[in-house]
Amino acid sequence: MDLELAGKVAVVTGASKGIGLAIVQSLVDEGVSVVAGSRSGSAELDRLVGTGAVVSARVDLSLPEAPAQLVAHAEQFGGLDILVNNVGAVIPRTEGFLAVSDDEWLSSINLGLMAALRTTRAAIPALLDRGRGSVVTIASVNAFLPDPGVIDYSATKAALWNVSKSLSKEFGPRNIRFNTVSPGPVATDLWLGDSGVAATIAEKLGVDFETAKARVVAEQGGFTTGRFTEPHEVADLVLLLASTRAGNVNGSGFLIDGGLVKTL
Repeated sequence: MDLELAGKVAVVTGASKGIGLAIVQSLVDEGVSVVAGSRSGSAELDRLVGTGAVVSARVDLSLPEAPAQLVAHAEQFGGLDILVNNVGAVIPRTEGFLAVSDDEWLSSINLGLMAALRTTRAAIPALLDRGRGSVVTIASVNAFLPDPGVIDYSATKAALWNVSKSLSKEFGPRNIRFNTVSPGPVATDLWLGDSGVAATIAEKLGVDFETAKARVVAEQGGFTTGRFTEPHEVADLVLLLASTRAGNVNGSGFLIDGGLVKTL
């Protein structure tokens, strides 16, 4: 299927690894020019820069002025057609709600919610100049499966889902679509890295990594597919939503969770 993305310009946040990197790679494969925002970059992202289709913008999106600076890089490619809000982080709250400080809440809200709000606010005028556009925001199953172990992360993802729905109503009549993708646990460093969720749980419980990984699956209610989602699978869904092939999909949320969510 031709996604009709060739020649488009995209901004992707959190682009140096995991889901973000997979999205950048998939966009490049479809002929899209990409502004890849990340705090520190990566060797994998540098290789994509070498294709000439990617600009790697080093930005700290927790800073209020950074999102607009990131979006401005799209001018190098002549405009903007697609925004993918992916940046985020999760810190397991193994000591429970009472141990989560105000500063920790504010840090999660700033990166998990405000970074996407600010980036979207900066991108909308550029999308309007094009006459149409697509904003895809990476949320999480925790947006509607609240978990005390990631209580602040869950709250920010629920807020993102809500904001995306609101913006779809405001800007849908002006040909800008807003949709969300909510992955369950994905085979990335965020979940499986040396300091990821599984490793944090292993240290807390005094068990080995594989035991902790199995516990993650069990506590999440189990994946009916029996495995974590792969980053490229999330990227495929994002690209479809970003494309005109999904041109009448607006204000919708899509799960990619291996059957984790059992409710209708």
